[in-house]
Amino acid sequence: MKKITLSLIIINGVQLLIGTGIWIYIGIARLNGVNLSLYVAISLMLLCNVVTIGGLYLAMKDTNHGLEDSLHNLERLNATLRAQRHDYLNHFQVIYGLMELGEYEEAKGYLSPVFKDIMKVSRALRTSQPAVNALLQVKMEAAEREKIDFYPEIRSELSALPIEPWNLCKILANLIDNSIYILSETKKQEKKIVLEMSEDEAFYRFAVSNNGPAIPADMQSEIFRMGVSSKKEEGHGMGLYIVRSIVKEAGGEIRLRSDETRTSFEICLPKKRDDS
Repeated sequence: MKKITLSLIIINGVQLLIGTGIWIYIGIARLNGVNLSLYVAISLMLLCNVVTIGGLYLAMKDTNHGLEDSLHNLERLNATLRAQRHDYLNHFQVIYGLMELGEYEEAKGYLSPVFKDIMKVSRALRTSQPAVNALLQVKMEAAEREKIDFYPEIRSELSALPIEPWNLCKILANLIDNSIYILSETKKQEKKIVLEMSEDEAFYRFAVSNNGPAIPADMQSEIFRMGVSSKKEEGHGMGLYIVRSIVKEAGGEIRLRSDETRTSFEICLPKKRDDS
């Protein structure tokens, strides 16, 4: 995809250079009676080239940014796995020593948090998309730092996504980050985020839910618009707009449900067809 985009930029650049030469030549020759409409037509063509090059450059830049984020998340996941592999050897030595001494209850108590740590990582490694797996691990760690329980319920390998993995990462990252922010601002004792991924014969279904306060009814119809945000700081209001743009471009739908007990963003994406 990157090579195709770069090739189109080069082709349009060459056309722009050639067209500019013709444009200058006709502009000089126009004094000798060259058709004005031809001059205007070439001018419009050059303008289209400039717009096309700009659009392709922004698209490639956006793709590169998505790849960089995915790579960064993968590096963090790899570091986590390496650290855990090193720690687990020490844990097993301690557990073995406790078992040898007959301290079975002590061994059970010691093993409980270790097992919980193992399960956290295993829950993030259930799809066929490494970028998504890495993102989930990073977001689980972010939620844990805010004392928020994160429950990923993954029932799909995501093997036929209609969008690039980094675009799915954008969708999930924005929705999860919003939930973390909302819950970090509340004073509830129990804070919970649930991520659901499932599929049927035709669609992938995603839902990110939290038990924070309800989104006001008058904001629910506006929240996907550019610049609209419930956050206090300036500079927000793009996340949900980007999410909806990606979903709509893929032919999918996004729905918001919010009341006093639960706020949920539900996404439906059509599967990639075999003949596409």
